[in-house]
Amino acid sequence: MKNLFKYLISGSLTAMFALVAFALPSLSDEGSIARGGQLYDKWYSVIKEKGPQETHPAWPATNTAKSGDTTWRCKSCHGWDYKGVDGAYGNSKSYLTGIKGIDGMAGADIDAIIAVLKNDTHQLVDLMDEGDFKDLAMFVSKGQVDMSQYIDTTTKAFSGGDATAGANYYNTLCSQCHAKEGNKPKDMPESFGSLMGGNPWEGMHKILNGQPNENMPALRALDRQITLDIMAHMATLPTEM
Repeated sequence: MKNLFKYLISGSLTAMFALVAFALPSLSDEGSIARGGQLYDKWYSVIKEKGPQETHPAWPATNTAKSGDTTWRCKSCHGWDYKGVDGAYGNSKSYLTGIKGIDGMAGADIDAIIAVLKNDTHQLVDLMDEGDFKDLAMFVSKGQVDMSQYIDTTTKAFSGGDATAGANYYNTLCSQCHAKEGNKPKDMPESFGSLMGGNPWEGMHKILNGQPNENMPALRALDRQITLDIMAHMATLPTEM
């Protein structure tokens, strides 16, 4: 009877740990998704290559505000909020393309997404390897966040975070590189205060996934509330560099 009880306990623990392992995403998945988010941001920087100099063939001729390698970035067509023309880019002059977002592919089969990424429209087959395509597809399928829960598309107003808690996170996770004022390094195009007022979707994407080809940690594996709190604090920072 004692041995039977020991066997049942052992079996129950094994089953419990198996269920936990199945329910939680693996660290390798989170890493793949975060890298995919960076590829979505600027794939050629992630793979340490120069971006194509010619304008992407799928970039609409009606948009002359952008040209060259910028037009090859996934985010340039599909938006930081992943909704394309139906999101923030629908009101953008420089990024108005009329192209739909990737939100319709959230949860889709990885191989199906890779097939789309490799089609003639995207022109990426000779520019990325299989690992790149897998990571990017992982992000499209499993990494998208519905930012409309936190950011108003029209007003850009952000909600859902606690700025006081965010200050503690920011001053331990972010300030060593970005300074307490959110205005470093100096090659950033704008301060965090300015970014939150103008493009909070980009801020959220980069906090979750990191900056391409930089030693910036991706906070994707942490509780989502930490990202929201950091963003709330960032919104209180100075707007000047």
